[in-house]
Amino acid sequence: MEAVISGLATGFGVALDPFNLFLVLAGCFAGTLIGALPGLGPINGVAILLPIAYGLGFGPESALILLAGIYYGAEYGGRISSILLNVPGDAGAVMTTLDGNPMARNGEAGRALSLSAVASFIGGTFAVVLMSLFAPLLSAFAVTFSPADYVALMVFAFASLASLVGKSTTKTLLGATIGLMLATIGVDANTGVARYTFGIPDILAGIDFLIVVVGLFGMAELLTLVEHQVSGKLKSLPVDKSFVRWSDIALTKWTIARSSVIGFFIGILPGTGASVASAVAYGTEKRLSDSKGTFGHGDMRGLAAPEAANNAAAGGAMVPMLTLGIPGSGTTAILLGALLMFNIQPGPLMFTQRPDVAWGLIASMYIGNVALLVINLPLVGLFARMLTIPQHYLTPLIAILAFIGIYTIVGNPFDLLLITGLGIFGWFLRKMDFSLAPVILGFVLGSLFENNLRRALSISGGDWSILVSDYKSIVLYVLAVLVVALPVYLTRRARRMEGDADRGGLV
Repeated sequence: MEAVISGLATGFGVALDPFNLFLVLAGCFAGTLIGALPGLGPINGVAILLPIAYGLGFGPESALILLAGIYYGAEYGGRISSILLNVPGDAGAVMTTLDGNPMARNGEAGRALSLSAVASFIGGTFAVVLMSLFAPLLSAFAVTFSPADYVALMVFAFASLASLVGKSTTKTLLGATIGLMLATIGVDANTGVARYTFGIPDILAGIDFLIVVVGLFGMAELLTLVEHQVSGKLKSLPVDKSFVRWSDIALTKWTIARSSVIGFFIGILPGTGASVASAVAYGTEKRLSDSKGTFGHGDMRGLAAPEAANNAAAGGAMVPMLTLGIPGSGTTAILLGALLMFNIQPGPLMFTQRPDVAWGLIASMYIGNVALLVINLPLVGLFARMLTIPQHYLTPLIAILAFIGIYTIVGNPFDLLLITGLGIFGWFLRKMDFSLAPVILGFVLGSLFENNLRRALSISGGDWSILVSDYKSIVLYVLAVLVVALPVYLTRRARRMEGDADRGGLV
């Protein structure tokens, strides 16, 4: 506990620096605006603004505080387009549409927006408190990990991806494979062999992380926005004067508490993130509380559950990123890439080697959660008006920001062509119903997996048995098998029981 208090004191010393405090507030405000834009979401917002934060020459702790503010600000803002437009700001806000939009249609848009802000605040704060307590413990344990253990950890992360992200396991695995293939492009540092470069000199050094992120997420999202604009899918509902009441909070208090716990622990699992957390929380609450069949027709518990869970998951996803160097979600994969760009290796030693960055980020999240509640309750009407800005002004502005951000850092016109090509490829994948998060997770984890595998085999002199020589590796491999096999077994068991019940009914 002393280490936690000491670390928080260090963190608040960094986060309360006037410049960093300004970045927390600016990140939260910008994140809420980005989250409110339909379809853009935290992952695309962080991807588009990452090159600008890097190009402005901020210190690593300041850049990370700004990007993290955008991340959880966008988690807050995602609910605005979900409730008013019935278009989720990102995958984590999909479940919010189920009861949030019916409340808005019933003339309770203001009440729905303010209740979701309170649920988001409680979920987010709960996650930061648990992160402060558990992250140092997990970090101290992770220091004992060898390269072979890290290989097992990557296998577990890929196995989690296969079973938890996206609608189709096959498409998720294909997405992760595409990410792994993108990670192998360039000259191999050990052998000097050029891999998948096709004689193009501009990619001999590999494809920069920024190019992949801005292309696949930022550009692909802009193309999707243009498509929605042309098809006329975006129509906003007005915000009325209704506001959350104490009786609403009393009714939803246990829903918010349960969903915050679910969201945090699901967020910790590599590759899951807010979308899985909000879906599980909504499903759990529907089973526990929906005795009158009101879920899906504007039930406040159906709105509070996913909102508390997706904000708690955002905090939970930070835990494996900071302590193990494994991103818990697509957005934390981008934050992990941002740390690597600043030559900071996320992982167990980060809390001892760079406490200013690790604890500064955690402290900024305490401040950011309070700031988001203060910003969101009175200014929700202003954010809602963002939805009325014509997309034909907004879309080119975002595209210009992304292009300028990339060019100021890499200074190579070829990379502008590359992000355009990756944007079209990402848009095509979305049309084929692929989730892009596994692609970016595969890209980030690919190089970590390859480097640790090489280190492990170098230590053992090429003996592959080193990969299963430690109990930690074996436990992780067993967990990986369980994560893949258990859902398959449970699904088949449920089908068999349904079949038995049907036969019993016929008899």
